[in-house]
Amino acid sequence: MFWNDKWNRDIDFGAAFRDSCVWYFRQVIDDIGQEKMREELYKLQYGNCDISDWEGRLNTNNNNRALTGFWIESSLEISPKEQTEVMQRIFGTDLVCSEEIRNRLRQVMQETEQDPAAIAIYGKTGMGRSNGIIDAWFTGFAEFGENRVYFCVYLGKSDDENISSAAAKEIAIRLVSEYFKN
Repeated sequence: MFWNDKWNRDIDFGAAFRDSCVWYFRQVIDDIGQEKMREELYKLQYGNCDISDWEGRLNTNNNNRALTGFWIESSLEISPKEQTEVMQRIFGTDLVCSEEIRNRLRQVMQETEQDPAAIAIYGKTGMGRSNGIIDAWFTGFAEFGENRVYFCVYLGKSDDENISSAAAKEIAIRLVSEYFKN
């Protein structure tokens, strides 16, 4: 049994993505394997691309292998600026991902309704804790007509228990809405 009740069931990619289901993605990366994972991270230029701590042993928050990995408070690191650049590489004109992958990601990242007269917002939350210090973010992009903006709201490292990925998401949606209003 996992601390997050949403993880204690059979789950598909969409639900795993929305609920940040760590055990699901642990299985995915193990299926992909280290060589292919390294290759894909380099193709995306995803932060430092460091998967050297494949098992996630640097993360001292958890010793359950299903809940650890190189991307969780471990060897893989990425800055907020780099996160926006990755979004741009995936959804911009670089075409580092197939149209099928981009469409699937858009589908699971969709945060707002697809009303042509409204702002469409797509994103992914994230949160980590290391030595009692919390960091949280919401990264993605927004579209309004033909205009697109990429963003990452990062609520730095803090011991404030009110820091959350939901708060970062709320801030991002408010800022993007104000940006497109002007």
